Amino acid sequence: MSGKGADAESNQVWVDADACPVVIKDILFRAAQRTGVQLTLVANQPMRVPGAPNITLLTVASGLDVADSEIVRRLTPGDLVITSDIPLAAEVIEKGGHALSHRGELYSPDTIGQLLNMRDFMDTLRGSGINTGGPPTLSKSDRKSFADHLDRLLTKFTRDA
Repeated sequence: MSGKGADAESNQVWVDADACPVVIKDILFRAAQRTGVQLTLVANQPMRVPGAPNITLLTVASGLDVADSEIVRRLTPGDLVITSDIPLAAEVIEKGGHALSHRGELYSPDTIGQLLNMRDFMDTLRGSGINTGGPPTLSKSDRKSFADHLDRLLTKFTRDA
């Protein structure tokens, strides 16, 4: 961690890495190398990361939401979390962080409640045996939206530092 106080913005990027698509990780690696921002991937399995001093892998025990809990525990206000896990995004926002999905959607206090309700509704449908399908394949426009949002956030990070 940066060693800054709890009230300071640390400008750290956390990645919920187990479910993060490889193409998104590659965008993150290039951005971290370009900007020097601290990038930490949190996963319950080993994975390859570039050998850069500002890019690290934090391996946690296997188990439901272990990586999510570790991200929330270490998060400081102003940090950015890359995740498509809506409950994790809600916790990040509640703790004063920013959350960006793999598709480039920046979660906000104004939208997170509705997204949680929709997620719960879909879980209920799946629990009753209705096949709701999975998310669509990550498109080229999704990757561009992610990269654009990430670039804007990292520009703010470096300007505020």
